[in-house]
Amino acid sequence: MAQVRVRFNGAPVARELRAAAARGLLLGAEHVLGVSDDRVPLDEAALQRSGMASVDEATLTAMVSYDTPYAVPQHERLDYRHAPGRQAKFLENSLNEERAQVDAIIAAQIRRALR
Repeated sequence: MAQVRVRFNGAPVARELRAAAARGLLLGAEHVLGVSDDRVPLDEAALQRSGMASVDEATLTAMVSYDTPYAVPQHERLDYRHAPGRQAKFLENSLNEERAQVDAIIAAQIRRALR
């Protein structure tokens, strides 16, 4: 009977997979930001321009945020009136509706790293 010895250098593989997951998270966050930007209430577009997607690579956490003094009220206040196609909960709804697409984006980056 023949023996086969396989060596697996796990640390470089784990680093590459982690980097791929971070890339996927950023691309997914940017996707959600794009969808959200199409729904964000507009006046002079300052709120829309303040949108940002980022990733904390240490914790593999993606973030999408808007940075104006009125971002939270515009998002949370359901009694505000908005132009057609614009809405409260613009970020929350975008994330919830695009969750499957974000999962697919992350998975594609990980699959690419495994090639």
